[in-house]
Amino acid sequence: MKTIVIALGGNALIKPKQKGTIEDQMENLDKAMEHIVRLARKYNIILTHGNGPQVGNLLLQEEAAKSVPKMPLYVCVAETQGQIGYMIQEVLYNRLHALGIRKPVVTLITQVLVDPKDPAFRKPTKPIGPFYKSEKNLPKNWELAKTPFGYRRLVASPEPKKIIEENEIKKTYKEAIVIACGGGGVPVVERHGLKGIDAVIDKDLAAEKLAEIVDADMLVILTDVPCVYLNYKTKSQKPIRKMNISEAEQYLKSAQFPPGSMGPKIRAAVKFLQKGGKKAIITSFDLLEESLKGRAGTMIER
Repeated sequence: MKTIVIALGGNALIKPKQKGTIEDQMENLDKAMEHIVRLARKYNIILTHGNGPQVGNLLLQEEAAKSVPKMPLYVCVAETQGQIGYMIQEVLYNRLHALGIRKPVVTLITQVLVDPKDPAFRKPTKPIGPFYKSEKNLPKNWELAKTPFGYRRLVASPEPKKIIEENEIKKTYKEAIVIACGGGGVPVVERHGLKGIDAVIDKDLAAEKLAEIVDADMLVILTDVPCVYLNYKTKSQKPIRKMNISEAEQYLKSAQFPPGSMGPKIRAAVKFLQKGGKKAIITSFDLLEESLKGRAGTMIER
């Protein structure tokens, strides 16, 4: 049976203009999993997901509740891995059983090793958490960005080096649908053992690591657009149905794919293929099955 790694975009849980209630998130997930569950008879499936809104809400709750001890960012990432993993597990369990598929679904709280000397730590760029009116009472070691809405914390987004629980994933993925590296994984460094560090790992790059360690046949990145576009949101916007590694790298060099949106997805796809992967697909949830048949989405091959 072939193996497929699927990275779920943020729209799997919270749509634009939604508040993100549990009802919203479960309803959105149910619709997203409808497209994934039908693949369970054909593929070994490993899922990963984003967690930006959920971590943001946790940080807002901490800011509002002054009497409750604040948790570091890396602990919040671990919390949301469990939170979102549970929601996916419940929805998938119900949909699998409705189809008569008795396949378990498991969530692994996953740590991902990063290099403390990664250049990203010298210049943090990822905004997280609430806006603050003043910088006076904020921790001195925080990197801050001044915006029209106030000050906001910036953290590093380092490259993932190694998935700590990779052996457990390898032992499990053929017997169960595995949810791992949620939110990019809990970033850790080696300091006389493992130690969590405040950073944000891109979930698409973490998905590539997942695909690499299980020798996946395909890496699928699901987002809110049907395919990759050149000159996105301009009058000359043009869909790309197929790319090879060389073309993808050239588009990256020419700044076609911004680092905050499509860039990491293309980088993850290229890296997966360079490491021996056969095919990477970028598409939307509702076009997943058609994209796997080559009728939709953007396919990237060697």
